[in-house]
Amino acid sequence: MQIASSFERDRRIFGDLTAADARALAGVFEAKVLSKTDFLTRQGEPDAMEYILLSGKAVSLIGDADGREMCVGFFFGPCVITPNLARAADGKSLVSLRLESDGQAASVSAATLLELMRGSSTIEEWANAVLRAELERKTSREWSLAALKAKERLEWFRSHYPDHETLFSHSQISSFLGMTPVTLSRLRNSGNL
Repeated sequence: MQIASSFERDRRIFGDLTAADARALAGVFEAKVLSKTDFLTRQGEPDAMEYILLSGKAVSLIGDADGREMCVGFFFGPCVITPNLARAADGKSLVSLRLESDGQAASVSAATLLELMRGSSTIEEWANAVLRAELERKTSREWSLAALKAKERLEWFRSHYPDHETLFSHSQISSFLGMTPVTLSRLRNSGNL
């Protein structure tokens, strides 16, 4: 299933690409319908793909040896998922990408996208902008975890992810913010925010 033409013009995915470049880019992605709890990729497994979440919501998770998961990213479609370069190493995924609702996602091999980038400077600029935006998000989160107190981290989260408290579970949000669910609940109920 190809990406629907309405997504070719969606600025949340394709930014300022011309209609022709967006069509060329959309044409290499294959879309599929996914159910809640399906995985786009799993931590430690081979992953050479690029993903776009067309609809639904997903989380990026890192698991430890004891089976605990830490949420390190949120996605609400339509959006581009963290590029392969920033979420995989040695051909294996560093994270799991799990759907948190029914949705639709599109994928293409990273090698195919790279070839398309080599043939179009505007698509290359688009891909570089996607990567820069993801690195900015990751750096901002790392800074908030290192520099802010719990209350300030929640304020930071609300300013950077304004609707996410209603879209994602509180356990995922607390994990993303480096605090326990109890601490998040206390902060949310304190009325001082």
